[in-house]
Amino acid sequence: MLGQLLDAGNTTTLSHYLTLLSDSGLLGGIEKYSGSMVQVRASSPKLQVFNNALLTSLSDTTFENVLINPAQWGRLIESAVGAHLINYRMKGNYELYYWREGILEVDFVLRKGTKIIGIEVKSSAKTENKGMSVFAKKYNQAKVMVVGTNGFPFEEFLGIDPAELF
Repeated sequence: MLGQLLDAGNTTTLSHYLTLLSDSGLLGGIEKYSGSMVQVRASSPKLQVFNNALLTSLSDTTFENVLINPAQWGRLIESAVGAHLINYRMKGNYELYYWREGILEVDFVLRKGTKIIGIEVKSSAKTENKGMSVFAKKYNQAKVMVVGTNGFPFEEFLGIDPAELF
């Protein structure tokens, strides 16, 4: 069937392409956090650009229009935070994941040794996130934080080395 990746060779090829894109500093895959390496490998990665210019360069909208569209602005803010985290992870010597169980999610999970930090990015007045509380209960040693609205200001977050959070 066209469009389906049933053949293991197709999956291997896509994995190789993702590695090439990551090694080129364009696009990386963020694995799902589960606490189990078997489940991490079985999940699809969340794709993350290393620079938001890749998302916006071919856009037909203006920055002013993005600012007044909460959904678009939120995607760009989350992507900017993700790009910041993915770009610093080698220097900071931490692992970067996302977490999801059903409809519950945490945008980014940082792990360094036994220390875990869940990060949720918020850019609008709606700051409720049930995923954060479930994640914090499931991984009781985890620190959780909001970047953006009612949390760590995202402008300031983009100016720090995320390894300092540990």
